[in-house]
Amino acid sequence: MSELLLNSQHGHLSASQRIPAIARPFVSERAAKTLDLVEKFVEEECLPHDEVYIRQIGETTQQRFSSHPSVIEDLKKKAKELGLWNMFLPKAHFKEGAGFSNLEYGLMAEYLGKSRTASEATNCAAPDTGNMEVLAKYGNDAQKKRWLEPLLAGRIRSGFLMTEPQVASSDATNIEMTIKRDGDSYVLNGSKWWSSGIGDPRCEIYIVLGKTDPNNSDKYKQQSVILVPHNTPGITIHRMLSVFGYDDAPHGHGHVTFTNVRVPASNMVLGEGDGFKIIQGRLGPGRIHHAMRSIGAAEKALEWFLARINDERKKPFGEMLNKHGIMLDRVARSRIEIDAARLAVLNAAITIDESDAKGALKEIAEVKVLVPQVNLDVIDRAIQAYGGAGVSQETPLAAMYSNGRTMRIVDGPDEVHLLQLGKNENKRGPAHKKRLEAQKRKGEELCRKYGIEPKDPLYLGRSTGEGKSKL
Repeated sequence: MSELLLNSQHGHLSASQRIPAIARPFVSERAAKTLDLVEKFVEEECLPHDEVYIRQIGETTQQRFSSHPSVIEDLKKKAKELGLWNMFLPKAHFKEGAGFSNLEYGLMAEYLGKSRTASEATNCAAPDTGNMEVLAKYGNDAQKKRWLEPLLAGRIRSGFLMTEPQVASSDATNIEMTIKRDGDSYVLNGSKWWSSGIGDPRCEIYIVLGKTDPNNSDKYKQQSVILVPHNTPGITIHRMLSVFGYDDAPHGHGHVTFTNVRVPASNMVLGEGDGFKIIQGRLGPGRIHHAMRSIGAAEKALEWFLARINDERKKPFGEMLNKHGIMLDRVARSRIEIDAARLAVLNAAITIDESDAKGALKEIAEVKVLVPQVNLDVIDRAIQAYGGAGVSQETPLAAMYSNGRTMRIVDGPDEVHLLQLGKNENKRGPAHKKRLEAQKRKGEELCRKYGIEPKDPLYLGRSTGEGKSKL
């Protein structure tokens, strides 16, 4: 057995052997075999090549956003040979994908989340995954031919433009970019930021959310999604935004303005007023992808944590870190939290598979809040174990923390999901109140049946004439 795959005191337990029991009935034999291939590819190929990728990007800003590391193409070739390509498109809705369910791909995405290169190497990287889902589900034949086919083949990349700097974009109905019909064209004006993927020199198409009908009485019918080629006149990319100093080159997240950007009317996706429906459909499965990749990142952080506390060269206060109870406590808590979070995500994936993203709103919201926080907590414990090395470029942990913290904002901040969850849960309040009151009344009736006088819990001596109890 290759040392690159060792993961237990017994040698190696394959990914398919480690599928949680609750999920096994939903995983096909083909998916289980593919999962083992994904694990082997990530551990033996992608993770060792991550360092090459980082070095090939370069150091200056100009180098970083004009580069296309050749190692990616080498890994993509190997992934295609192994059949590890476009696994993300769920079989229930798309003929273009590899034919896996959301659950099955979710298990694979966990391993992809451990590596810098793995998602792109298998053509399963954001924002392309969500953009391809939009085109596959809502695009017409011409749009699929022009943009989906090269994206599925990995020949080009794409950008996703939704968030705006001047409004509270956590509420997508606030967006202000205008999309106005002018003859056989649409004209776009406005500003976007956190525009994922637009820094990549291979990014050729933007999926843009804007307003075609800002005065519509239904605020969810005001928005539309349109396709904008990257070289359309009037587009200005001002800068790439960093996250705690990390720029996510070469893909990046850009601040861009549109000034009288004109595109053919045929670039409208589905129809005017369908933008909110399209975006919600895009974000549902995408949140599962993010969550499972975050689970993979947490597992990677725990691996680094365990490696540090078993390093015989490092003995604070004369003992290895694994002899200090506080470290073992942190390891145990990390194991519990990761396993619990994974089950929550897999449950959400199963719910999507059995209905759709709309039918899994509660489960998606739960994991959107839970998983990023678990990921951050585990990474933070690993950082603490490494001390100064943990917050430096000496380990991947600092960059992982930066990315993990972003996930509490990406695809809707925690507050949005908590508010939605709280409101929906509170709808059950009146029913619970009625049930509890009915149970209390029945309890009082039963007390009388058995010759017992019911007592008011606030006035314990009331039934015997003792008056108000002293508290």
